[in-house]
Amino acid sequence: MATIFTRIVNGEIPCYKIAEDENYLAFLDINPLQEGHTLVIPKKEINYIFDVEDELHSGLWNFARKIGKAIEKVVPCQRIGITVIGLEVPHAHIHLIPLRTMYDMDFRKPKLKFTPEEFAAIAKKIAEAIQK
Repeated sequence: MATIFTRIVNGEIPCYKIAEDENYLAFLDINPLQEGHTLVIPKKEINYIFDVEDELHSGLWNFARKIGKAIEKVVPCQRIGITVIGLEVPHAHIHLIPLRTMYDMDFRKPKLKFTPEEFAAIAKKIAEAIQK
């Protein structure tokens, strides 16, 4: 059975897309720890990040760096925190989380709530920042 991320890639489930190419997709986390909390995935369904083939793996990190730099341009933060947990969805993915303090990456914290319009506006601002 396809993961929720594969279903997003296939267009079966909507997302707040930031960027994509033939191999990767970046979209907002719908249960964010911070405004701009983004997930970056390979489109190919691979459960564990260390099982991603070398070329795809390095490309994933390069794609994530491009997205992280765009997030920094539009979300006030000191830097972008990066984590790979991989237990919640069996599809390799990188969390990019804008940080003001170390505690901004605490997954035990209550998640932020945004309206669909707010999510769409955040995604659009980040997507536009990639081009600059």
